[in-house]
Amino acid sequence: MIRIVTYEPRYKDDFIRLNKQWIETYFRLEQSDLDTFAHIDDSIIGRGGQIFLAADEADGEYQSAGHIVGCCALKPHPETDCHELAKMAVAPEAQGKGIGRKLGEALLAYAKRHGVRRIFLEGNTRLEDSIALYRKLGFKEIPLKGNAYERCDILMELNL
Repeated sequence: MIRIVTYEPRYKDDFIRLNKQWIETYFRLEQSDLDTFAHIDDSIIGRGGQIFLAADEADGEYQSAGHIVGCCALKPHPETDCHELAKMAVAPEAQGKGIGRKLGEALLAYAKRHGVRRIFLEGNTRLEDSIALYRKLGFKEIPLKGNAYERCDILMELNL
């Protein structure tokens, strides 16, 4: 069973592990990635954001941090009065089980409870399953401008 939990410092290595694994499978790590990993507590949590993790529970009991199989972040951008759905990753062995959707739904529910009005994300159209998931969550494509990552070729947003 998969349970969505929110960030605690003990999950930092899982968050980094899952994201590095995902990025390096399809692309390459960029400086923006390394900056995020080095400053998770400052750039995400400390600014009012949140990280969501998918914990794979065996027999209804959470086993250990090694059983984190997915993650995503709600990263604040106060300078533009919006938030970003960032760093969504699901371990290869856990893909295709609806974990990304559960993470996205948890992030959106949290955002609504905390008065977030607009969420954007940057993606890559080569990853068709990811783009389809974002559309199912309600995100719509908008013109791409000033993307933070070389690998991104699509910008999407959701107004809550």
